[in-house]
Amino acid sequence: MPDTSFDHLWSAIGQQWPSYVAYVTSFWTIGGLWIVHHGIFRRMRNADYTVLLMNLVLLMVVAFLPFPTKLMADALYSTGEHAAVLFYGATLFVISMTVTAIGRYAAAHPELVPEGAARDEVRDIAAQTTPSLGFYGVVIALAFLAPKVAAFGYLAISIIAVLPRPTRFAPHRGGG
Repeated sequence: MPDTSFDHLWSAIGQQWPSYVAYVTSFWTIGGLWIVHHGIFRRMRNADYTVLLMNLVLLMVVAFLPFPTKLMADALYSTGEHAAVLFYGATLFVISMTVTAIGRYAAAHPELVPEGAARDEVRDIAAQTTPSLGFYGVVIALAFLAPKVAAFGYLAISIIAVLPRPTRFAPHRGGG
């Protein structure tokens, strides 16, 4: 007699869509963060204690991301989805805010980033991350009304974050 536990496997796989959306969003968010982080740090001459502390906060929040990711994925199946999607969005917002702060801080300190093209590139990278803060604010507000739509909004932001931009991939111009 054939095993019937696989008769509805495709349906069961499809019903797990919240987990896939949450995972892909978190993965692309971390990927976009890594691209921005790499773009900033490869142009820096060195990092002072403030940069190290901000980077530590960034690492802490990124390491925390699996918790709100699972919470959101689980909650999209239930009535508690509003709070979970808001919490997930708040975590993504803090990540974006922290990496933007690192870029702005580095660009404002000549001892960290050499004058000229590298400083301009760090400023550009920090400026490019600023719109995502606004987008997160809009999507977080949307989470009050339509949490499932907001979950896909976070996914859209994460995909946009990894799209190539000239300053992110410009040749390294000095520094260590």
